[in-house]
Amino acid sequence: MTEEIQEFISYLRDNRKSSANTEISYRRDLRKAAEYFERQDITRVEQITQTNIRSYLLFMEKQKFATATISRSVASLHAFFQYLVKMKKIEQDPSEDLRPPKVEKKEPEILSVEEIEKLMGQPNMETAKGVRDRAMMELLYATGIRVSELTHLLTEDVNLQLGYIVCRDKDKERAIPFGDAAREVMQRYLGRERMRLVGEKDCPYLFTNCAGKPMSRQGFWKVLKGYVQEAGIQMDITPHTLRHSFAAHLIQNGADVRAVQEMMGHADISTTQMYVHMNINRIRSAYENAHPRGRLR
Repeated sequence: MTEEIQEFISYLRDNRKSSANTEISYRRDLRKAAEYFERQDITRVEQITQTNIRSYLLFMEKQKFATATISRSVASLHAFFQYLVKMKKIEQDPSEDLRPPKVEKKEPEILSVEEIEKLMGQPNMETAKGVRDRAMMELLYATGIRVSELTHLLTEDVNLQLGYIVCRDKDKERAIPFGDAAREVMQRYLGRERMRLVGEKDCPYLFTNCAGKPMSRQGFWKVLKGYVQEAGIQMDITPHTLRHSFAAHLIQNGADVRAVQEMMGHADISTTQMYVHMNINRIRSAYENAHPRGRLR
């Protein structure tokens, strides 16, 4: 199954022009499924039946996978088997009648401005690592980019003079501004501290680990979690939380929805409008709690 998965990913990249994030998600979901099937002595795609797939989904449920994860896995398997049918590698799609579990839409967790300030105050600015960590967090919150975009930024993608970065995804790119707080720490990072991490290595990536190699998504996630604990923030924070906070705070302060959509790289404005609804809910809650006749009876 490994060979077919790689062929499918290549097909997505070359024919569908899919994003790097889409490819990563499909590969991760399909590899997990392939590992399960192999443990059941199923090694060829033509051996997989609908019963096998249902068994895999039941296994995921028993392992307490999130409903959203199971739903995404169903979608990945659908796309994979449809591709195999199209390429005539199998005659029938065994996932055809499967329906993903219903996912309850929850408002994303966001940090308050005060919590953002606490978080930004944690790195030790007397060390190169601390300056790098602060620069990564400031830039993530200042621009709302995805963590994968953050870790793939090159030094040439940053314009300190005009205060913006360029994010590239295949044939698309977008310029995103950042403010003085991010600019100040970025100037310090690029001016001296980055060279302390990189040393003599020739690394084009903006952010590196302490060995001078490109920072990974997982590496930054661990860094962020450490600072969240130090700040005493009682929330399960991920790098995406800073992205959500960026958008929510902009909308709360009156930013144009389409401008936020463009900065975040959302293909559909309905995705961005989620933050508008969050703001309406926040205002409604504040009104009901504070106005003498605000609460419905």
